[in-house]
Amino acid sequence: MTDIAAGTTAFSTLDLCALIYFVLAWVGYGLSVGRLRGRMVSLSQLMNRQREVWARQMVARDNRVVDTTINASLQNGTAFFASTSLIALGGVLTLSRSGDDVLTLFGTLPFGSVATRATWEIKVAGLAVVFVYAFFKFAWAYRLFNYGAILFGAVPPKGSGASEATMLKAALRAAAMNIAAGSHFARGQRAFFFALAYLGWFVSPYLLILSTTGVVLVMWRRQFASEIRAAMLAEDDPSERTP
Repeated sequence: MTDIAAGTTAFSTLDLCALIYFVLAWVGYGLSVGRLRGRMVSLSQLMNRQREVWARQMVARDNRVVDTTINASLQNGTAFFASTSLIALGGVLTLSRSGDDVLTLFGTLPFGSVATRATWEIKVAGLAVVFVYAFFKFAWAYRLFNYGAILFGAVPPKGSGASEATMLKAALRAAAMNIAAGSHFARGQRAFFFALAYLGWFVSPYLLILSTTGVVLVMWRRQFASEIRAAMLAEDDPSERTP
C-alpha cells in the first residue's frame, strides 16, 4: 500500500471540508431520525410504536404462528443485506487493484479532480470502511432478531396461568428487542445510502457535497415528509389526513 501520510497531505482543503461535511451529515441525520419528538417524529419512530402494538396484539392471540412468521421475514431480509454488504466489500477490494485504469478514466471527466495513487487508495479504503460498518450493523441486527424470536417464544401463552401483566411484560420485552434490531438494521441500510453519496468523492469534492446533500434530502423526505408518514400520523390524529 502507498504511504498513508503521503496520501493525506495530497488532499486539498476542499477535499477535507467535503469529507467533514459528509461525516457531519451522516451523524446529524442519524441523530435527527432517532431523537426528534413532537410533530417532527420520524417514520422510524412511528414504526417502533407499531412494534409495541404488535406485541400487545400477540398477547391476545391463541395461535402465534403469524408473529413468528413476521419475525422470520425481518430476519431473512437482514441476512440478505448482510450478504450484500460482503459482496459490495469484495467489489471495493477489487476496485483497489485497478487504480491506474480508473485514475485515467476519471482524469478525462470534465469535473474530475486530479488524483494520485495514494489519494485513490485512501478513498477506496474509506468506502471499504463504510461497507464493513454496514456489515457489522446487519450482522448484529440479524442476531438481535434471533434473540427476539426467542423472546417471542418465551411469552406465556393464554391459558398457561400467567397473569395478563406478566404476559404483557414479556411481550413488551420482545418488542424492545425487535426495536433494537430494527434500529441497527436501519443504520446499516443508511450506510448503503451514504456509500452512494461517497462515490461522488472519487470524481470531485464538489460532487461529494452535492451527492451527500441529495441523499440526505431524499432520506429526510421519506422520514419526515412522505405520504407513508402522513398515513401513520393520521391513525392518531385525523387532522393529519391529506385531502
